[in-house]
Amino acid sequence: MTTNAISAHEFADLYKQGALDESYIMDVRESYEWEVGHLKKANHMPMNTVPERLAELDREQTIFVMCAHGVRSWHVTQFLLNQGFEKIVNVEGGMAEVAFYIEE
Repeated sequence: MTTNAISAHEFADLYKQGALDESYIMDVRESYEWEVGHLKKANHMPMNTVPERLAELDREQTIFVMCAHGVRSWHVTQFLLNQGFEKIVNVEGGMAEVAFYIEE
């Protein structure tokens, strides 16, 4: 099974253009990481809570999954694909890279 992925730079460009406003941006970092900084349009769903919160996700909406560096988000992306979600995109490099391109 392959995953869709987007570079941090491409994600940031789309985000700043408002092209992701109809999408769901899922930040799977822990609460202490979220509190340090996050995107205003992101939704906080720590990785370990995703299985119990699947009903909150719209299977028709494109979901961009991000974490600190792109590893946890890759695992969540794989999990969601295995659960039948099709419009899942992993943000490679995570907030560590996205933060270089987006200041909020």
